[in-house]
Amino acid sequence: MLRFLVLTTLAALVLAEPQPRYIEQIFGRVVGGEVAKPNSWPWQISLQYKSGSSYYHTCGGTLIERGWVMTAAHCVDSNRIWRVILGDHDLKVNGGTEQIKEVSNVYIHPKWDSYRVSNGFDVALLRLSTPATLNSYVQLGSLPNPNEILPNNNPCYITGWGRTSTGGPLPSQLMQAYLPLVDHKTCSSPDWWGSTVKTTMVCGGGGAEAGCNGDSGGPLNCLVNGKYYVHGIASFVSGMGCNTPKKPTVFTRVSAYIDWLDMIMSS
Repeated sequence: MLRFLVLTTLAALVLAEPQPRYIEQIFGRVVGGEVAKPNSWPWQISLQYKSGSSYYHTCGGTLIERGWVMTAAHCVDSNRIWRVILGDHDLKVNGGTEQIKEVSNVYIHPKWDSYRVSNGFDVALLRLSTPATLNSYVQLGSLPNPNEILPNNNPCYITGWGRTSTGGPLPSQLMQAYLPLVDHKTCSSPDWWGSTVKTTMVCGGGGAEAGCNGDSGGPLNCLVNGKYYVHGIASFVSGMGCNTPKKPTVFTRVSAYIDWLDMIMSS
């Protein structure tokens, strides 16, 4: 029996058995991770909201077309002014590689329901006010084929800005953590996530490394035939902690939503 409690904060907190929570609500960020090589994930973006006269990082995302960013629905289901930073590595340092883009439109999957996170559909598209300029610091993320399913233990990385240990200091540099993919049969078994995880989701990790605060909406980058593809959008982790054994980080499975993404971007 699932129990849900939604808070009126930037992102909802969902209580359930076994207590999934949106990633922003947990103490750490890229737990067990390391600083990424600058601009080694050039499709990674920083999604920021305006408060007063300043902007603040809240979620990650993926540049998938010059004028479009893919992120999690729960990152943008509040009425705020958003902007996207492309080509960044250190959020506190202007390295000269950044591109700042205002968000002109937000498209949330019509079946997304913040009261029912385990239903899935945690995916959204952001239309940028002006197209990105592609260069060695800003590139498009490659998406998988429709309904493509990767095998258990496929090598993947989560990326985002955040802590390397739960409750630890908050660095401003982009972090990465190795999260081998967990197949649906394993992730949905009773002693793992059970029925909370649907076939439209994909799991990564489940041990000492996990995604947490600040990584929501960001990519799960999976290696396939020598190339990285964005197979997941970071969605939720366990309320018991982001590196709880047998409670891997749960992602929206991108290959389940290719048709919807294409429809929105072509409309």
